[in-house]
Amino acid sequence: MDISFFDKAAAYFPDNCFDRAVDLGILLGSGWGEALEMDEVIFRASYSDIPGLGASTVAGHVGEFVLYRRGERRIAAWCGRRHYYEGVGWEPVVLPIEMMRRMGCGTVLLTNASGGINPALRPGDFVIIRDHINLINANPLVGPHRPEWGERFPDMTEIYTRRLAELLHAGANRLGLRVMDGTYAYNVGPAYETPAEIRAYKAQGADVVGMSTVPEAVFAKACGMKIAGLSLVSNLAAGIALRPLGHEEVIAAGVAAKPAMRALVEDFIDRL
Repeated sequence: MDISFFDKAAAYFPDNCFDRAVDLGILLGSGWGEALEMDEVIFRASYSDIPGLGASTVAGHVGEFVLYRRGERRIAAWCGRRHYYEGVGWEPVVLPIEMMRRMGCGTVLLTNASGGINPALRPGDFVIIRDHINLINANPLVGPHRPEWGERFPDMTEIYTRRLAELLHAGANRLGLRVMDGTYAYNVGPAYETPAEIRAYKAQGADVVGMSTVPEAVFAKACGMKIAGLSLVSNLAAGIALRPLGHEEVIAAGVAAKPAMRALVEDFIDRL
């Protein structure tokens, strides 16, 4: 990846984004854009104004960065993400993680919407991501090594931090939400998977499938960050669902789950 790409983006942000370390970074996926409570907004920017990032092209992604205060914590929230399937390369996909690293952030919460593979899941359930399967056999660390991004060969034994997963569990239990641990399978998209592919992913141990999160998680882990992963099951995967899949279903699931999503994110922040 081109380091000058990130330097140009960082130059856009005012000094007050860097004068104190960010306590938590949040990357909000499909439908998660309104899952935040803010006491004070420090800085707000549209993705279209951030050099190199560009406006979100996917419905359900707000496309806005907000640095805000919640209680005593400073939080950097990216409301929406860029995806590799958009054809813009890896840089815009991991730019939020790199900007948070430069802001001194050591802990990130990655959220997404996913298709349920595990038969115990139904739309509206939450899955706390404990591991993932990278189905595309590519990741943003390919290329010249940058020491600031960690070791050349970073260990991925525990990408998703156990303690953070336990905090999410505690919050879901307190709120009475349906939640389970699971493995997330990453398919590049933008086409949904075939039923045969879903059967193969299930045989590999996947509980949910989606088109995001893994690149950001790999990059954040390499940079030494602690990571929590949280997925809303928006639909049943191909071959399990009894109807064709569509993005409208993903958006509708996010709208229906909005109160639960907001409550769970707020509880997580309070427990940090």
